[in-house]
Amino acid sequence: MVSQHWTNPRQIGLPMKRTALATLLAATALVATPHAASAAQDTACKKAGMKTLQAAGLLDDVARGGLPISTAVALGLTPRAGTDVSALPDPLPLSVVLADHRAGSRSLFVYPWC
Repeated sequence: MVSQHWTNPRQIGLPMKRTALATLLAATALVATPHAASAAQDTACKKAGMKTLQAAGLLDDVARGGLPISTAVALGLTPRAGTDVSALPDPLPLSVVLADHRAGSRSLFVYPWC
């Protein structure tokens, strides 16, 4: 005898899928929130650094040839404790300066605008 109540096979396990999805979204929100805040801070820091170079008329030169460490210090950067400045390339390539901004508390320099 055939049952008169038909169940859509796609709906079997749907409550469990919804619970798993809700749990995954909640976990993602907890993990992503600090990272998102950190990323926003890093982006703001990099933008402020770019504006500093632009205001000093150095952005094009640094993009082409890097940032001399003496110029970085003159702009207010200070080496973080433990940074061996003599081991760094001089000038610092712009890609290195940007990556250092993203390093947060592990950066080589302390940036006054961050």
